[in-house]
Amino acid sequence: MTTQYYTLEDFRKVEKIDAHMHMWEDFDTLFADQAILDHFSLVNVSVFTTPTQSPRQQDEFSLSILPRYLGKVHFITTFSLEGFHQPGWVESVVVYLSEMVGKGAIGVKVWKNIGMDLRDKNGDFVMIDHPAFKPIIEFLIQQNIPLLAHLGEPKNTWLPLEQMTVQGDRAYFRENPEYHMFLHPEYPNYDQQIAARDRLLEKHPTLNFIGAHLGSLEWSVQELAKRLDRYPHMNVDLAERISHLQHQAVSDGQSVRDFLINYQDRILYGTDLRSNALDITTKGLTTKSDLMEHAHQVWLRHWRFFVTDEKMEAPKVTGSFRGMKLPKTVVDKIYRTNALRCYPKLAE
Repeated sequence: MTTQYYTLEDFRKVEKIDAHMHMWEDFDTLFADQAILDHFSLVNVSVFTTPTQSPRQQDEFSLSILPRYLGKVHFITTFSLEGFHQPGWVESVVVYLSEMVGKGAIGVKVWKNIGMDLRDKNGDFVMIDHPAFKPIIEFLIQQNIPLLAHLGEPKNTWLPLEQMTVQGDRAYFRENPEYHMFLHPEYPNYDQQIAARDRLLEKHPTLNFIGAHLGSLEWSVQELAKRLDRYPHMNVDLAERISHLQHQAVSDGQSVRDFLINYQDRILYGTDLRSNALDITTKGLTTKSDLMEHAHQVWLRHWRFFVTDEKMEAPKVTGSFRGMKLPKTVVDKIYRTNALRCYPKLAE
């Protein structure tokens, strides 16, 4: 008799997709090596900037490793904001995105620097619904290119460190104070960030849209549900926000489980794994095998949360909670088929 649920033992048997992670140098391909062992395909996401690499350099790295991991690694491109104020910037962006999609990019990423960094000639912050982005959005719609959008930040970033709900946010904003909005009251606030994203969705109802990091509505499954109801073309990924679901599950696991089941067609699994986010000394990752084991344990810990009802704890969460024990049909959508639908080139 076929069971309705997966178990921990099924982890390496089931085909899965991590639809949001980062590899920027050869060392990072250890994630891909481990992914093959754990039956994952990976979507490598370029961002506006890293400490050392431009968007093109990131994309070129992705292109260089695709043959090595044929069918197991895919990539999402992004575009530079350099020259935003100059004539011809929009045209150059469209040319660049056309080039990268032609070479295999499965989607386009925009980042939080839109709304939190970029300013117009008057010194005002530029939000994603700025007219300058309209031709780019229309190009994506016309070409059926998915947009992965990291717009805004966790609501925690508008709080002091000690009031943040999960350890991951406390650690990130301690290390990146330029995005700790509690320290920058002159920047657009949380509601303004979300409102700009919502205006984009209202103006472009046919855009294939994936809200990275639970659409920056990670703090409340109820609030996220309202947006998913309002915008039927909106999907979200879980990258670096599963701890927020677990935090909510400490006090109300049933609501989290109900959300995952009710919106099972709109959620994509992702981790935001990246080696430059790891404190190698603190985590004791001293060898290549240690890094691979780290990825394995992250993926396995998430699998346990979604497929079992065991009582558990997580490194970034205060308190214990139970796993969601989602039916196989729901797990398969979150871990694979939703990504195939949102990113059609994944299935090619």
